[in-house]
Amino acid sequence: MSDLIYAISLAALAGAAIPFGAWLAGFDRLLPGWIRNETNHWVMAFGAGALLSAVALVLIPEGIDRVPGLIAVVPVLLGALAALAADIALSRRGGSKAQFMAMLMDFIPEAIAMGAILTAKPSLALLLAALIGAQNLPQGFNADRELVETSSKSHGRRLLLFVALVPAGPIAATLGMTLFASAPALLGILMLFAAGGILYLMFQDIAPQVPVEREWSPPLGAILGFALGLGGHILTL
Repeated sequence: MSDLIYAISLAALAGAAIPFGAWLAGFDRLLPGWIRNETNHWVMAFGAGALLSAVALVLIPEGIDRVPGLIAVVPVLLGALAALAADIALSRRGGSKAQFMAMLMDFIPEAIAMGAILTAKPSLALLLAALIGAQNLPQGFNADRELVETSSKSHGRRLLLFVALVPAGPIAATLGMTLFASAPALLGILMLFAAGGILYLMFQDIAPQVPVEREWSPPLGAILGFALGLGGHILTL
């Protein structure tokens, strides 16, 4: 029971970084133009670094430990394709999408993974919780900025929306500890699937700057290149 309470607490703290980041976004409009622009780029770069560290240090290594051989490449590709499908569907509907997708595709699976590995590797679970919080803060910041451009909601109402996402972390951590901890292969697939989705969304943030008709093509190519490298790495283990 104490481990479960610890996992729930870690997930809640990591999730609280989402509305905190959105709250901070309300102050960036007070900054002068060039400082605001530099600050926003720095926050986005920091979030990308935290996401990449979670993928490289936790999700991929722990995933390939649980999923045998080249089969591990499959959930990575499926995660990227799922993010691609959601991206295309949301783009056709219009409105903000990238940051909310990123929060859902990394926060929930990572919280599940954190709960599942806490009893076996508590230090790794703590690291993952710290990385989740580090990436949730800039994602909340950037998501609020997206909503400013596409929504008429006040900042207070937008904050309530972000606060509503916080309980998803403790729920996911509970599922990880009670369900996924006893199914290592399923947990590995989930971690690799999340890694593929996260990588696609990271590359997609860059893709709109590329002058091509289908902006989803460059990030998909990047994922295929990553999958090639991952397959080669697995074969050398």
